Amino acid sequence: MNARFLKSLVLVVSCVVVLSAAAAERTLEKALELAGENRAEMEEALAAFDDERAEGMRFLIRYMPERDLSALDADLLVTNVKLGYQARQDHEWAQQVPQEIFFNDVLPYASLSESREDWRTGFYAKFAPMVEESASLRDAMITVNQKLRDAVEVDYNTKRKRADQSPSESMEIKMASCTGLSILLVDALRSVGIPARVAGTPAWTTKQGNHNWVEFYDPETGKWHFTEYYMDAKGVDHGWLLADAAMADDTSLYHAVYASSWKHTGHYFPLVWDLSRRDVAAVKLTARYQELAGKEPKDPTLCDLRIDLTDGEKREAVAVYVVVDGEVVASGETPGATADMNQFLTVPVKRGAAFEVRAKEGGDVLARGEAPEQRGFERVAIKRVEE
Repeated sequence: MNARFLKSLVLVVSCVVVLSAAAAERTLEKALELAGENRAEMEEALAAFDDERAEGMRFLIRYMPERDLSALDADLLVTNVKLGYQARQDHEWAQQVPQEIFFNDVLPYASLSESREDWRTGFYAKFAPMVEESASLRDAMITVNQKLRDAVEVDYNTKRKRADQSPSESMEIKMASCTGLSILLVDALRSVGIPARVAGTPAWTTKQGNHNWVEFYDPETGKWHFTEYYMDAKGVDHGWLLADAAMADDTSLYHAVYASSWKHTGHYFPLVWDLSRRDVAAVKLTARYQELAGKEPKDPTLCDLRIDLTDGEKREAVAVYVVVDGEVVASGETPGATADMNQFLTVPVKRGAAFEVRAKEGGDVLARGEAPEQRGFERVAIKRVEE
C-alpha cells in the first residue's frame, strides 16, 4: 500500500466524517425550528452540558418527536441525561454498551406514545441498589426483570385506563396492558444503564389481537434478546409469544414484528390505539423471530386447541391434560389471571378429532368436543367442576 493511496484514503474518510457532522447539524437545526415557541427550552437543554453528555443531549433533540419539541421543558431533559450518564458510569458492564446503542436505547425518556414524565429519578433510586453486585449486564437485567413486579406492584389487567400508560399512570392504578407493562420494564432497565426497547406486532396472523414485549441488548453476545414483564421460567429468548411471532408477515404493515427506535429508520411502529400516529420510529424484526423460533411449515392435518379456564372475567391457572382417541396427547397449565389475553395453553391435534380436556388432579372432564375440520384453531374455554 503506497503513501499516495494512504493519503487518498485518509482524505475520503475525513470528507465522510465532515459530511456526516454537517448532516447532523442540519437535522438538529431542523428540530429547533420545529420547536417553535418552545425553542428556548431546547436551547437551554443543549447549553446545560459542556462534556460528553452534550452529544447525548444533541442526539435526543435531533430525533425528538415534533410534539415533544414544542412541549417539553429543559429540566426534564437535563435530569434525564444526567441520570442516564450516571447509570452508564456506575458499572463496567454498562460502559461496554456501544455509544450508538446507549444513545438510542438507554438515553431516551420514552418508548412509544406514553405521557412524558421523569420516571428516571425514582427508578434509578429504586433499581440501582439492586444491581450493585451484578457481575454482568445480563445478570443485572435478570435481577431487575424478576424484582420489578414486586417493586412497582402492577399487574396485567385489561381494565387499565389506556394501552400506552406511563410508569406513574400504571403504578397509580396498579394495572396495565402488555404495552404498559413493557414500558415499565424498558424504563426500569434503562434506569440502570441497560439498553432496552419495546418490541411487538400490531396484529397476530395466528389469532386476534396485538402484543408488545421487551428486548434488551447484551454486549457480551453483541445481540438483542427478548423477555417480558413476567419473565419466562426458562429465561430470556423463551416465551409463549415466540411461536406466534414466528408466523408474522413482514410484507404486511400490521402483521410484521417491530422494535421501537429513537433514531429515524425509515419505518414506523404502528400504534393500534392511535393508527394516525407515525412518529415512533422502528426497526423490523420479523425475520429474526422466524429464525429464533426455527420456523417450520405447520402440518396441514393439524389444528390448534387454545385452552383456558375462565370464571366470568377472571382466568385461572389449572393443570390439565388433553385426551384424543383415548390417548393423552399433551399436558400443561392454563394461563392465570395476570397472563396476556392472547396467551393460551395451545395443543395441536388432528383436524376433526374428538377430544377431552381433563383436570390433572382427579381426572375430571372439564371440556369435550371435536376439533374443527378446517385448518385454524378452536377456543376451548373450560370451567372448574363444581364439587
